[in-house]
Amino acid sequence: MNPARKFSATAASLLSAPVLTAALLFTSVPRLHADEHYERCQQRIAHADHELHEAIEKHGRHSPQADHKRNELHEARERCWSEYHRWWDEDEHRWHTERDWNDHDHDRD
Repeated sequence: MNPARKFSATAASLLSAPVLTAALLFTSVPRLHADEHYERCQQRIAHADHELHEAIEKHGRHSPQADHKRNELHEARERCWSEYHRWWDEDEHRWHTERDWNDHDHDRD
């Protein structure tokens, strides 16, 4: 076998693994980054939803405290929607891709 050809084949096989690894790394990082943002968005909404439930339980559905927490939940949903065009429904445990939330969805029994 030609020494130059043998070197070329060896170099190609040695370089292919790092190139493949780099390609996989750079294509998976944006996905992980997006998932992280969705998770933070989900956590903000879940926290605001929980705070609203607590305010309703402690002060009543139409109390100023509940109204304040309802506004915070609206803001959390609005933030997710404006950033990702999706929002988390904590009660149904699912993402919505339509801006179809009801700001008074916690006003009923």
